[in-house]
Amino acid sequence: MKFVNFKIEDKKLIGVLANDENKIIVLNDLYADKTFCCMQDVIEQLNEDDIKDIQTKLDDENNNFKSYKLSEVKLLSPIERPIHDILCVGVNYQAHLEEASERAKNFKKTSNDAVYFGKRAIKIIGTNEDVQACLDIDNALDYEVELAVIIGKTGKNIPVDKVEDYIFGYSIFNDFSSRRLQLKHMQWFKGKSLDTYSAMGPVILHKSALPFPVEVDIKCSVNGELRQNSNTKLFLNDIPKVVSELSQGMTLEAGDIIATGTPSGVGMGYKPGKWLKSGDEVVCEIPLPKIYKNIEICLFPSS
Repeated sequence: MKFVNFKIEDKKLIGVLANDENKIIVLNDLYADKTFCCMQDVIEQLNEDDIKDIQTKLDDENNNFKSYKLSEVKLLSPIERPIHDILCVGVNYQAHLEEASERAKNFKKTSNDAVYFGKRAIKIIGTNEDVQACLDIDNALDYEVELAVIIGKTGKNIPVDKVEDYIFGYSIFNDFSSRRLQLKHMQWFKGKSLDTYSAMGPVILHKSALPFPVEVDIKCSVNGELRQNSNTKLFLNDIPKVVSELSQGMTLEAGDIIATGTPSGVGMGYKPGKWLKSGDEVVCEIPLPKIYKNIEICLFPSS
């Protein structure tokens, strides 16, 4: 089940993709007794029984709920303004750890503990939206495809074996990064938090669509060249550990976004660095196993 945030004419609506994925059914039409003004409402209000009920309605070929063709709407990031800074996991693939250690002289990691940092995003951009690249500030603009975990209910001190209960779903995230700012300030917050340097979507895939723990391919291409190609089974710190560890002594809330780290193949990993420039097309993709279709996000950086 795939939830979307979309715009038609001047109206923003929340919907769910029909089974054929050619049209969007308006969620407020499915549930007249609930109001979904944004994806945060969906995450907070829908329980497991609701999810099953929605799927039953989608499976009914005779349903006549209000819908729009994908071709007639503009898909937005499923969550445009997160409730908090995005929670990020750094160097969570061994190959990326190695390329980062080689290319960033002052980067050192002396333990197997996860690296956590925050990323500010006053707005997360979506499919086919332009990145307003601040190349005058730093022209070493990089891409990072990541699997995003969307927290579904508030929790603290979550046991590892209960983590899936606290997840709503998953999406694709692109953690755009200004590499020279990262090095200049000796931390990652500023270099990853420029406006429009966060992209997500186009859907949130409900957790019921993927077996847990999640093992999916993760890819990123720039102008048709495959740069990143890995699988989340290669996480150094998997989703149960990350969510549980972040929640120790720190409350996670419904709607929180956790970006789980990027594999090797980022621009920084090449010699010389393959930085993004105006007009480049970046496509991030997570092909879903079995019967599920791909979800991807296309971005066009521009100065």
